[in-house]
Amino acid sequence: MDPRILDLCREPPHFAYEAYDFVCDAVTFTQERLGRAEPDDEEEPVDHHVSGAELLLGVCDLAVSTFGMMAPVVFKQWNVRTTDDVGRMVFNLIRVGRLSKSDRDTPEDFHDLFDLPRTLADGFELTIEDRPSMKRSDR
Repeated sequence: MDPRILDLCREPPHFAYEAYDFVCDAVTFTQERLGRAEPDDEEEPVDHHVSGAELLLGVCDLAVSTFGMMAPVVFKQWNVRTTDDVGRMVFNLIRVGRLSKSDRDTPEDFHDLFDLPRTLADGFELTIEDRPSMKRSDR
């Protein structure tokens, strides 16, 4: 466990350690998906930066692929309810040296970009047809 992240978990608002760790993983996931990961050879410089909006989409995509339809529940358990919460975590991680930022990055990059729980739940819909049928004698 990273002691820098453990210290962050003690500060309000209290986000779960796993949430901070997940955001770090989401940065790497997003960089790789956008072709901005560390190159195999150091000859060609690569801009590793991802914007707040790009990271938020990466967070959602990774969450859905990792947790499926439970993603909104997991984020609620972690106390991560808005895109602003993700931004707070990112800037907390920057403050303790776990992530880095460019001069153009601000917390406002994450401000109210979309409804996080709804985006995490998009594509998952349970209907009455999804439930197993019960015979009258089974009730």
